[in-house]
This record gives sequence, structure tokens and C-alpha cells, in this order.
Amino acid sequence: MRGHARWKRFTDGTSRVRGLLMAARTPARRHWLFTIVFCAGLSLRILTQVAYSPALVYIDSYRYLHGDSSLDPLGYLVLLWPLQRAGGLATVAAAQHLLGLGIALSLYSVLLRRGMWRWAAALATAPVLLDGYQLQAEQTIMPDVLFEALIVAGLTLLLWRRKPGAWQVGLAGLALGVAVDVRQVGEVLIVPVLALLLVRAIRWHRLAESALLTAGITIPVLIYMLVQFAVAGHFTLTQRNSYAFYGRAAAAANCATLRLPPDERTLCPSPQVVAALGIDGLVGDPAGPLLSYQPPPGRTIEAMADRFELAVVTQQPMAVVSAIHRDFIKLFALTRNTAPGDMPISRWQFQTAYPTYPPLITLRYVASIRPGGGQPSVIGPLAGALRDYQLHGGYTPGPLLAVAALAGLAGSCMSGFLRRERTATATACLVTTATAIILLLASDAYEFSWRYQLPALVLLPPAGILGAAAITTAMRSAAPKRAGASGLTDLPRASDRAA
Repeated sequence: MRGHARWKRFTDGTSRVRGLLMAARTPARRHWLFTIVFCAGLSLRILTQVAYSPALVYIDSYRYLHGDSSLDPLGYLVLLWPLQRAGGLATVAAAQHLLGLGIALSLYSVLLRRGMWRWAAALATAPVLLDGYQLQAEQTIMPDVLFEALIVAGLTLLLWRRKPGAWQVGLAGLALGVAVDVRQVGEVLIVPVLALLLVRAIRWHRLAESALLTAGITIPVLIYMLVQFAVAGHFTLTQRNSYAFYGRAAAAANCATLRLPPDERTLCPSPQVVAALGIDGLVGDPAGPLLSYQPPPGRTIEAMADRFELAVVTQQPMAVVSAIHRDFIKLFALTRNTAPGDMPISRWQFQTAYPTYPPLITLRYVASIRPGGGQPSVIGPLAGALRDYQLHGGYTPGPLLAVAALAGLAGSCMSGFLRRERTATATACLVTTATAIILLLASDAYEFSWRYQLPALVLLPPAGILGAAAITTAMRSAAPKRAGASGLTDLPRASDRAA
């Protein structure tokens, strides 16, 4: 009898699995391209999880693992600490891989809701699913993937319907507010999302939506700052020094023509020092011009750095703008390399040995925070294969991102030329493109790092698809006018009615 019961449970389970597979066949065939790309991304994440056990730990991971809020907000701990205590660092990495898959699924879904072509929507998700640098970020104990997921969650809520409801606007604000708690650069995200609500005309209901969105963003930030005040005694997101912009100003300055008092002259480094230390070293290296600086009596390093930054910005503003612009366009290069003064790109590349950053991040330290102890292991051939994949084509070419950015910018301009009832796609393109560009520029204003370019993989391809659709809509709208016929409707209209 027991054997019969076990056999029956087995056959019942097999029938259920067979039923689920049969039910999945139709959507898989309908969305065959996305299914292929998604499965490839899933396979790569499984290989990454196996190759780098339990997870990759970066220099800055130490701050999150130990709750140090001196330089960055600690909203990432909401994900990190519970999962680390429940299953260790491997569980955190697995959760971040799931977030990466969820980002792709959300982007695909929202693009279909906006009426995009299925093949185009699938291609827009390929960078986040297949890019080797995205895979490496998901395997690393750092907040970047959670930051990306919160941005995509906010945009998905705002763009899911042609006219988002109040609850969607409020939840989108909360998601973007939590993103600020995860990475402080998220503060700039309020600009493009407010533009979405105010772009066409200012009406009372749009002002109300903007106020709701602003409140949604503000609440998580205020809660975090209150917690910081209760725990650390300061009502701020971080204890970051006021000279955070010093590195950018010092690297951009032309010391030969910059007018400075004698007691500030040593704060202006030579081009050779800038190339050797980079922005990161100018700010944080003990032998760099900032930390080795001796301020005059009665002055602090922070105050003197502020004066130096002000002198650079007021006397040589175009030098600063040009430096940020040069770093911004590095994203669109054909290959990914390290320029003189840049943070080494090798930090974001797979290695065939477990990467360490003494004296804080060592194999012994990683073993101490790993359940059961033991040295972290790297499977040589598999790690080597992932590294070869990443370095030899397993990344999104910069020219493709450039084309996507240009299409997004062109499509955003269509919102000013189309009639109001046909601007759904152009408006969605505007907010997605603006979010990507503003976020990238804000990051480059501090320092260029290939880590800070990851949001481009998530935002620019969908922006390019939306831009191409907006341009197509504008061309179709113009054609009937020339022919004297009635206009065509905007591409997303059919899906919006279905919603």
C-alpha cells in the first residue's frame, strides 16, 4: 500500500509538472526571442554563482558588512543583512541575480505595455541579461544591483499605464526614495520623473501628482536620516566630507593659469600626479595633495578644499564641464579600457583567482564571514571561461549604447511636436532617456568608474526602443497630413486600451 501511495504521489507530481510545461509552451512560443535571451541570462548567472563561491567582495563591501555610513548611505543593508544571516553571502549573490532577471522581465513587460514590438523589447533586455559586467556586479556584495532594481521599479510603476494612478505615483516615489537610501546619487532621479508629470502642461491634477511623487521620495530619505540621527547623532545621509568634489576639480584644473593664494597652491596637483593617482587617489591617498595638505592656522582641510573648488569652478568652469564630458563619452567607446587616471577596470572584471584588497579584504576575512568558515574557492576553468566571455564580446558595445542614446534623445523631442493625444510613447521615452543621462552625468561629475556606468545597460536600450517608436509615430502622423487623410494613432494606444 505504501509503495502504491508513493507511486501515486509521484505520478500526480509528474502530471502537474507536465501541465505547467504545457501551459508555458504558448507564451514561450509567442515571446520566443525573449525566452531565448532570458534563458541564456539565467544560465550565465548559474555559472557565475558556481564559479565564484560564496560571492565576490570588493573594497567598499567592508563598509556595508560592518555598517559604516561615513561615506555612503546604508539602505543596502535591508537586503544584505537578513539574507546574509539566513544563508550567507551566497544567498545575497543569488538574490541579486534574481533581481537582475527581474529587471529584464520588468523592462520587457513595460515595453510591451507601451506597444513596442516584441523583438525590439527582447533586444532591449539583452544588455542587462548578457553583459558580463552586470553579471560581475550581481555576484559582488555591493548595492548597485539593488539600486538598478529600485529605479526600474519606479519607472515601471510610472509607465505601466498611459496615465498612472495616484497609488502608482506614490509607490514610484517610495521606490525612488529608497534608491536614494541605497546610493546617494539617486537624489537626481527626482528631476526626470517630475518632468514626466509636468512635461505637456501644468494643471492642478499634475501638480498634485508631482507633490505626491515628491512626498514619496522624501519619506524614505527622512526615515533614514532620523535613524542615522538616533544611531550616529547626525541628521544626514552620510558623514561624507564636504570636499567630495575636490578630486574632480583638482583633476580638471589648469594649475598654470589658476589664480590661487600661496597657502592653496599645493592643493593643485600637476598633470603627472593626476595621471598617477586619479580622482580616487587625489581624494583618498594619504600621499595625495589633499590628505598631505597642511592648512594654515585656524583653518581646516575641508574649508581650504571648498575654497579651492570654488576657485576652479568660477575661474575655469569650462575645464570642469569638459572633463565631465570626456568621461561621459567614454561609455560609448568600442572597447572598455582604463584611461590614465581612471579607476582600474579590472576591479569590475572576472578573475581566475579570488580577488582580494588587503589589508581589509583578504581570503581570511572572507572566510570569517562565510558560514562554516573555510577559504572561498574559484573553479579555475569555469572562472576562466567567464573571464574570456566578459573580455571578448560579453559586454554591450559602446556604439550600440550611443545609438540608443541618440534615438532616445530624438524620440524625447517628439513630445514637443506631436499632438497631446499621441505623445504617450514620446513621454515614456523622455523620462527613460532623461533618467539615464542625468544619472550618468551626476556620477561622472564625481568620478568616472565603469561601475557607475551600469545603469546605462538598464536604461539606454529601452530608451532607444521608445525613441525609435516615437519617431515612427511622428512620421506616421505627418504622412496623413501630407496626403489629406486622417492621422494614425500612437503606437501604445492599443495596449493602453487593453490595460
